[in-house]
Amino acid sequence: MPPDTKTPNKPPKTQPLLIVISGPSGVGKDSVVTRMSERKLPFYFVVTATTRPPRENEVHGVDYFFYTKDEFAEMIEQGELLEYAYVYDDYKGIPKSQVRAALASGKDVVMRLDVQGAATIKDLYPDALLIFLTTENEAELEKRLKERETEKPEELKLRIATARQELKRVDEFDYVVENREGVGERKTERVARGS
Repeated sequence: MPPDTKTPNKPPKTQPLLIVISGPSGVGKDSVVTRMSERKLPFYFVVTATTRPPRENEVHGVDYFFYTKDEFAEMIEQGELLEYAYVYDDYKGIPKSQVRAALASGKDVVMRLDVQGAATIKDLYPDALLIFLTTENEAELEKRLKERETEKPEELKLRIATARQELKRVDEFDYVVENREGVGERKTERVARGS
């Protein structure tokens, strides 16, 4: 009897997992994604485009792509954004080129989005995994927003009111991770595992 010359079955190539890190303003989305990136976790981190000015130590193309409103409007006109929103007097959006590069990398993809952006991505990619970051309670979230000192009083009031509404949408997400201060390492591990 001749030896079996069949080649072993290769597992089918799977699509990268699309992971969205979301939650209200001030909950620590940027910090979690930065920590994940610093730890060299095997993800492709999509960089969001925004019209807000860079904060101290933020780098164009690393933390965000910083554009003028005219440049952002041109991106909208040219259909270069997967999703975008006008939030707190500035635009934010995900460049399609970032998503194409991310999916082509074969790595699982991480996006940092606000709550409405997360809902848009879920509509476009139903298999996306949505992770909602939250704080211990609303008072803690309000405290963090105040301590950032990045908004004028009237802007801060709007962010707090919006955050309260966004907290009500937690049921739209696959996982909820409480982002407590002082537990960055463990929190990053939990987000990386999706638990």
